[in-house]
Amino acid sequence: MSCNYADGLSPYENKGVLGVPETFHSREEVKDKCLLLTEWLQKAKHVVVHTGAGISTAAGIPDFRGPKGVWTLEKEGKKPEINISFNEAIPTRTHMALKYLVEKDYVHYIVSQNIDGLHLRTGVPRTNLAELHGNMFIGQCDTCESQFVRPTATSTVGQKDLGEFCKRAVRGRTCRGKLRDTILDWEADLPARDLAMSDYQSSIADVNICLGTTLQIVPSGNLPLKCKKYGGKMVIVNLQPTKHDKKADLIINTYVDDVLEEVMKNLSLKIPEYSAVEDPTKNQTPNCIVEWNIAKSQVQLYRKKYDEIHKEYKIKKRDENEMKKNEAFGGKKKKIKTRENGLITLKKKAKMVKGRGARQNGQAVITNIEKESLNIDLTIESDDDIFLE
Repeated sequence: MSCNYADGLSPYENKGVLGVPETFHSREEVKDKCLLLTEWLQKAKHVVVHTGAGISTAAGIPDFRGPKGVWTLEKEGKKPEINISFNEAIPTRTHMALKYLVEKDYVHYIVSQNIDGLHLRTGVPRTNLAELHGNMFIGQCDTCESQFVRPTATSTVGQKDLGEFCKRAVRGRTCRGKLRDTILDWEADLPARDLAMSDYQSSIADVNICLGTTLQIVPSGNLPLKCKKYGGKMVIVNLQPTKHDKKADLIINTYVDDVLEEVMKNLSLKIPEYSAVEDPTKNQTPNCIVEWNIAKSQVQLYRKKYDEIHKEYKIKKRDENEMKKNEAFGGKKKKIKTRENGLITLKKKAKMVKGRGARQNGQAVITNIEKESLNIDLTIESDDDIFLE
């Protein structure tokens, strides 16, 4: 059953803030906020969606930190009432809407913390999906690190041996490494390429949209903030408050399915139904090999895009700093006669406070000094002119 996967993890005490009460915005408020979100989607050039356990509760899979979540009830010695098997669960309206928004180029990447495989089963391409905590329907070779789609959910968690062999051909020969599950245990290292893609994609996004997550787990919970540095927006759709609410540009407190349905309606799009034909876990033959790898070339492509916006950001910040410096001193170099300016007092020996100083051609030169610093006493070795730069 789906919540039983948690029993396979190692004991761990600090599971975050649990059981915080849920809040709901009014229907009218939700509609207004969904309209604004729709406008941002239409104007954005790059949109990344970050998904947590809250988008899968409608499929019968319990969340973790909600009022009836796995970790919340665990403290009371209880189990969730909803507990469908991973094999029987099917993608929700939110999963199917996201897959369609990817197809229509409104959403460009999905970063998922979920291990239930429901994004995979919608048919969304691997090129548009990072799975930071693993996937119950994926096996990974411990030799060549290739990943493969399995027809059923794994029976183990914590990257354990599945008793299967890698079928990838390497230089005309089968790899024959052993397959392991991809489900991370507490504090295990995140998959390098998934994390790199998540980082780059989140940074270059015009809008990062968080769905069904309290953003408590790091580093995944901090990724949506990456775009803020470069002028992007962050949206949070969740029933509970999150640790980053104060930094969000838009918060919608309601069910994620309701938000996606409203946004799709605003875009005049219909949410497609789940189709087993597009589900790569279904209809696999014994000799069928479905790889699930992030190409190195794809990581390099988005690293280049990230480097470009980061370079632009550094140039912009440098220009802003230069402008502030110029404004502090009237916009250009200013020559001040020491005997004519009452703000500067002469003493016997050169000494400088709050700034860097140097002497050039017998003159005292003051650099990087704050405007109010001109009110302090300065001492120089001669009556030469002082230049402020």
